Amino acid sequence: MLETIEKLLVLQDRDRKINRVQQELAYIGPERETFRTKATATQAQLETAKTRVKQIESDRKRLELDVGVKKQQIEKYANQQLQTRKNEEYRALAHEIETCKADITQIEDQEIVLMEQAEQVQKEASRLAREADEIKKMAEGQIAQLGQREENLKKEFAELQQGRAELAAAVDESVLNRYERLFKSKGENVVVGVHHGVCGGCHMKLPAQILVMCQAHQELVSCTNCGRILYYTRDMALAGAE
Repeated sequence: MLETIEKLLVLQDRDRKINRVQQELAYIGPERETFRTKATATQAQLETAKTRVKQIESDRKRLELDVGVKKQQIEKYANQQLQTRKNEEYRALAHEIETCKADITQIEDQEIVLMEQAEQVQKEASRLAREADEIKKMAEGQIAQLGQREENLKKEFAELQQGRAELAAAVDESVLNRYERLFKSKGENVVVGVHHGVCGGCHMKLPAQILVMCQAHQELVSCTNCGRILYYTRDMALAGAE
């Protein structure tokens, strides 16, 4: 195998590792945001439930005040009944008293409904409080792990980059430029093996002359179809299957 090919294979392996680290680093931000969003959403649900509990309690107190007002009116009408001597006025006041009593019954029915709602919402709020606490702790733990992972990846990335510079410096400049152009356009598989007479990158059958050149190990050989740099080793089947 050409020494240049060996150097390129080592460089390609380093570039693949660098790509892997970059991809992992790119995922950390969105993952972190996912955990934060989940914790925020659960907390928002809890706050909504708490607000509902407060609103129901406020409505219930308002109804209690309404009952108090109705009772005061009943007391007022009852006193007026004692003072009047006219049957017509007495009956009118009695009617007002009955109306107030009916209103109180209706209000108390509303209070019962609110009490039932309050109980349900309070249970939901308690459940959400537990859930929010669990999710918050989970999110904090996961975010902390992601932070540590990010720190380790950045350190690894810096080391890989430093090592890559040394590996790249050992490759002829014109060959390096050719390799890097291919790496940008073709992805991680730039220097590929020849097996069963086909290119290891595009998997197209290669001309016999190209196969002979690969076997000779005298110069860099490119795939006539995709332009990738080809190499051959003895453990590869050079000729295609008949």
